[in-house]
Amino acid sequence: MVKTLTPLRFGTAQEGAFHRALQRRAYGYLHARGDHRFANRRAISKAVLILLAAIASYSLALRASQPLAFMAGYVAFAVLMMWLNIDVNHDASHHTFVRSRVLNAVISRAVTLSTGIEPVYWRVRHVSFHHRYANIERYDLDTEENGIFRQTPFQRWRGWMRWQHVYWPLVAALSLSWIGVVFDWADRLGRTPLRAERLLPGAAGWAAFIFSKLGHLTLMLGLPLLMGHDGGLVLGLYLLVQMCTSLMVVFLLLGTHWADAAFYQAPTGENLVMAHGWYYHNFMTACDWHTPQRWQEMLTGGLNYHLTHHLFPGWHHRHYPALARIIGELAAEHGLPYRCIRYGELRAAQRAFLRQMGRAHAA
Repeated sequence: MVKTLTPLRFGTAQEGAFHRALQRRAYGYLHARGDHRFANRRAISKAVLILLAAIASYSLALRASQPLAFMAGYVAFAVLMMWLNIDVNHDASHHTFVRSRVLNAVISRAVTLSTGIEPVYWRVRHVSFHHRYANIERYDLDTEENGIFRQTPFQRWRGWMRWQHVYWPLVAALSLSWIGVVFDWADRLGRTPLRAERLLPGAAGWAAFIFSKLGHLTLMLGLPLLMGHDGGLVLGLYLLVQMCTSLMVVFLLLGTHWADAAFYQAPTGENLVMAHGWYYHNFMTACDWHTPQRWQEMLTGGLNYHLTHHLFPGWHHRHYPALARIIGELAAEHGLPYRCIRYGELRAAQRAFLRQMGRAHAA
């Protein structure tokens, strides 16, 4: 893992006209509705209902006298909490769920407890590295080389990677646990670029970090065991739901940065400036995809509007359908390659990408 990264800048491409038009249309949309960028009452009510359903499921699981009832409640709790992570924590990490940054941080820590992930490190990895440097080798920490799974044409090929289009679901299923166990501890011990951010300093920082780990184990393993449920069943179910909820997230993000996307190497030398502009970079490295039915968007937390999210990370996802329409119209006027594809097309593009990266000669 790289321990230090020199910040990059994007070129001074002629994107000013697009930027001004986009901001004018976006804020015009807000003003016409008398609205704001954050979650509204409907979004907050939805989150509260999901949380109450999760609490009820967990309570039923703990009090269940039959293994099947325990399994049903436990699985329902894990899935509902992951839905909260998708629908609430992603926005809270960008400080767009509520106006208060402190309250957003509290919400993130509470919601991520079921995942075992340290929310502060995840937020910085996501916001400061992935969003800023999507698909740039070594700078986008989401695509960091790991020796198991080749995600960019600049990474070393290994023989087993010719089968990565077959074994990728296993990698996806283990992603949550990998973040919680490997990435979080590497970040905590200063072995990654997050070291320069000086996150969670001192004893209070260690206390918050350990709380996220012990709290997770207590919630997902300790309390069920304390209530007398079979240890083998609890452990097996825990491992299963960790894998399934990880897949749940990956299938929403499926290929949004792989589907006919561009990959870049960072410039070298003293002047670390990309040859293109920020807007062009985002259009070239991400896409939107639309759900077969509009009502299904309530399940995605806006993750299907992934390019839109990259252009408007400071807006709650309830605005993304409208913003995507604005982006599509303005992109056509300004010659930018906006893409909103069907989910089937996204899956096909992902399979083609994984096969391509699995070939020894892929570059």
